[in-house]
Amino acid sequence: MKKRIRIIYWIATIWLCMGMISTAAVQLFKIQAGGPGTEENLLHLGYPAYILTFLGVSKVLGVIALLIPGFAVLKEWAYAGIFFTVTGALYSHIASGDALKSMLPCLLYLVLIATSWYCRPSDRKMMFSNK
Repeated sequence: MKKRIRIIYWIATIWLCMGMISTAAVQLFKIQAGGPGTEENLLHLGYPAYILTFLGVSKVLGVIALLIPGFAVLKEWAYAGIFFTVTGALYSHIASGDALKSMLPCLLYLVLIATSWYCRPSDRKMMFSNK
């Protein structure tokens, strides 16, 4: 059972990190692919173009925090940051009246975040003492 949970954790985490890195690359290099995270998409949602660099750098740092060993507190912050970024994007799509098709990447990210966070090994969790 423990091995299966670890495999689920790594699959969800790798998919999450690949998604974050791919959208970070789109944002940092201003690639106009027409998909999630592009300048066109963010302008449609009402965000200024300069936010692209901030989002791209934040995603890269979040992925690094999730993948390096140790630093449990940093990992919790990374999960929280990615969660708030994705829920903010989802809310922006809802508020803009976008079709469900536009929201599917956000929903997939939320599933991956929840799965990765829930299945993370104990050496990647914060330990609390009841003293």
